[in-house]
Amino acid sequence: MTPSKKLTVEELLAKAKKPAKLALAYHPYYQGKIQIMPKCPIRTPADFAIWYTPGVAASCRKIKDDPEQVFTQTNKWNFVAVVTDGTRVLGLGDIGPQAGLPVMEGKALLFKYLGGVDAFPICLGTKNPEEIITACKWLEPTFGGINLEDLSKPKCFRILEETRKKLNIPVWHDDQQGTATVILAGIINALKIVGKKMNQAKITMIGVGSANTRTAIVLMRAGVKPGNIIMVDSKGILHSNRKDVEAEKQENPWKWDFCLNTNAEGRTGSTLDALKNADICIAASKPGPGVIKKEWITKMATDSIVFACANPIPEIWPWEAKEAGAKIVATGRSDFENQINNSLGFPAIFRGVLDVRATTITDDMCIAAGEELAKFAEERGIHEGDIVPRMEEWEVYPREAVACALKSIEEGVARVKLSRQELWDRAVSIIRNAMDSTALLMKKGLISAPPSEEKVLGSQ
Repeated sequence: MTPSKKLTVEELLAKAKKPAKLALAYHPYYQGKIQIMPKCPIRTPADFAIWYTPGVAASCRKIKDDPEQVFTQTNKWNFVAVVTDGTRVLGLGDIGPQAGLPVMEGKALLFKYLGGVDAFPICLGTKNPEEIITACKWLEPTFGGINLEDLSKPKCFRILEETRKKLNIPVWHDDQQGTATVILAGIINALKIVGKKMNQAKITMIGVGSANTRTAIVLMRAGVKPGNIIMVDSKGILHSNRKDVEAEKQENPWKWDFCLNTNAEGRTGSTLDALKNADICIAASKPGPGVIKKEWITKMATDSIVFACANPIPEIWPWEAKEAGAKIVATGRSDFENQINNSLGFPAIFRGVLDVRATTITDDMCIAAGEELAKFAEERGIHEGDIVPRMEEWEVYPREAVACALKSIEEGVARVKLSRQELWDRAVSIIRNAMDSTALLMKKGLISAPPSEEKVLGSQ
């Protein structure tokens, strides 16, 4: 939703706070957002002899004799575990696994509705990275993939690397790879609109957490010159003389690598110094507003691009960035234009890799997904306020799924090989089934309508 220019600042702020107010009423009304439903027919109680004992023993023996049969005899092919320890939930920080459960349920909801994926929240009662890795290994027999979520840095980097090595199913950290995928899509199209090239763009990245770390890696693999990137943490610009970062290079080698290989100009100083003459600002730091100042944006290059991705409030309000001279502004929020939303990535990417039973998800798959997102938006038309697909444009999800599945096959990590048409038909069928099933349940009243917005907002 694009805010009207006629609205006052107070009205815009009220609009931004509206989802949180509705959430506090709607969540307890439904007591959760997901449930388990049968997918097989139950004509009479006699059918339980097929789906459970004694008939189910035949399927068990089949899997014991041939472990690959688990993908056809069970729903493992479509199960994803959403695993968290609750140490970095949205912009809320370390709120614990129970407080993080509403987010994980929401993730599972998006997995199902947008990708047809059956995802389960797994909120772990540990912060120990070794125990989290072990928990993922223990879950592997049941799940076809694992989505790591809301893990604090720097342990999130190691957990992703170790689980990718040790598990024979795709493991993905959405705060890293998901964010990088959708940001890449937005950058591709934003640069087209302003007439600049990826390999020439100067990019300032504010925040060196999980999101910007992987985004920088993906952008460099996609064609951005490492020397054209300047990264800024809470202490200032990363450069080769950052002794504090060097002292922690064993714990966080990725950050030290940025010190050595980005920032070809050797800049030092603050965020303001990093933003001077930058074509693009990608912020994934802490909730605003006011984290990025209007006057800092004025120091950027002509036709600048600002991605302020912190949740739940962006580092700078979009209208402030525009007033300061930014040509294109994106945030992570659905109530502003150009939403850089991970939901455009993870449901379809998992749809694709699950459909070919891939053993991993690579950064090149992220790039394939990002390029397909950008291509879809460009084909239907892009402009300054609309650079990436919108969540309601459901056709983008099977396209993205196919792109990831084909890349999996190309990279040799797919257990099964299907044609482009087979992949398309399969993805469309599964995704439409999820969407149409939800619509039918709502129509029949089995999912009841929520309290009216007027009633909820009027009582607060």
